[in-house]
Amino acid sequence: MSNYIMDLRKIVGHRTLIQCAASIICINENGEILLGKRTDNHKWGYAGGSVEIDEKIEDAARREFFEETGLIADEIEFFFINSGPEVHYIYPNGDEVSNIEIVYLCRKYHGTLKRQESEIDELRFFRADEIGLEMISPPIRPVISYLLEKVY
Repeated sequence: MSNYIMDLRKIVGHRTLIQCAASIICINENGEILLGKRTDNHKWGYAGGSVEIDEKIEDAARREFFEETGLIADEIEFFFINSGPEVHYIYPNGDEVSNIEIVYLCRKYHGTLKRQESEIDELRFFRADEIGLEMISPPIRPVISYLLEKVY
């Protein structure tokens, strides 16, 4: 969780915050999608997280991608804005957010795959036909649904 969000939580507790997030969906040369199994809700998701104060969205996406996967995004392209009541989410610890998430696709990257142990239990590339929405973390289901419908 970002320092900005943690600082706000000290003031507002679990009350709903508007959370601006930036994310990257990584697709390898075989067309497989990189997902990480989250430690908090044990569902799968792509790399992403909160934007810090004055941080550019693209920089936040690249930072989160590296922190969670150990990979460096060489090129990213805008893909989707995820927002609205269907992505309002209550984390297992009770923190509540109304998400506004800017999502990028990345097909060119380098580095060594390494999970962020505090947030990710496992990293794995999936074929599109292996992904069911029930396995995906609830606030990003609209993005994965759109990806599977429009890209695959």
